[in-house]
Amino acid sequence: MVLNPNYQYLIPYTLQLADTTLILSQRNSEWCGHGPILEQDIAITNISLDLLGQSRNFYQYAATLINQSTSETVSPATEDSLAYLRTEREYKNLLLVELPNGDWGQTILRQFFFSAYQFYFYQQLQHSNDEQLAAIATKALKEVTYHLRWSSEWVIRLGDGTDESNKRMLHAIEELKNYTGEFFIPAEYEKEMGNDINLIKQQWEEKVKAIFEEATLPYPEKVFNQTGGKTGMHTEHLGFILAEMQHLQRVYPGAEW
Repeated sequence: MVLNPNYQYLIPYTLQLADTTLILSQRNSEWCGHGPILEQDIAITNISLDLLGQSRNFYQYAATLINQSTSETVSPATEDSLAYLRTEREYKNLLLVELPNGDWGQTILRQFFFSAYQFYFYQQLQHSNDEQLAAIATKALKEVTYHLRWSSEWVIRLGDGTDESNKRMLHAIEELKNYTGEFFIPAEYEKEMGNDINLIKQQWEEKVKAIFEEATLPYPEKVFNQTGGKTGMHTEHLGFILAEMQHLQRVYPGAEW
C-alpha cells in the first residue's frame, strides 16, 4: 500500500492513539464481574467503555484517511478491519497497556500512569491543527479527567492504606515503572505532529510525584525505558490479547449481529 505523503505521519499517529486505547479497554474489561466491590466493578467497566469509544473515533478517522490516500481498487478500510484484521506487528499501542492486569493495585497504577499522561496529552491535542483529532480529544478529555481522578484516589487509598496494600503498590511500581518512559520517546511519525513532549513529561512527573507523596509511595527515579510498541515491537502478551479479541472475526469473516 502506497500512502500519499500527506498522510504518512497522520495515519500511523492516529492508529497509535486508537490501538493504545483499544488494548487498554480490552485489558480493563477483564475485570468485569471480578472487581473488589460492585461499585468499582462498574467503574472499571465504564472506563473500559470510555476507552473503547475513544478508539472507535480514532479508528473511524484513520479509516477515512487510509481510504483517501489509497487507490480505489484497494478494499476500503473500516474501523472493524483496523481493529480485527491487523497483525501484532501492525499494532502501535504503548507497551504499558498490553501488560497483564496483575492484582487490583497493579491495574489501578497502570490506569493512573496512563490517565495522567493522556490527560496532559489531550490538553495539547485539543488545540491540534487537525480539526478531527482536536474534536476527538476535546470530547475525550471530559472522560479522561474522571479516569485520572478515580485512579488517583485509588493510588492514595492503597498506598496509604494497610501494610499489605502498600506492599502491593510497591510491587506494582516495580512491575510498571520501566514502561512509562515510552510515553515521552516519540516515534518518527509523532515528531511531525507538533506535540510538546517535554512539557507533557514535566506535567506528568509533577502529577505522579504529588499523588505518590500523598500515597506515601516512593517516586521511581531509576527507570529503564522499555520501548518498541509505537513501531510494532511488542511483548508476548499482545499476541494473546489479539487471539482472543479477533477470534470471531477471523473464524467468521464479515459476520454481523
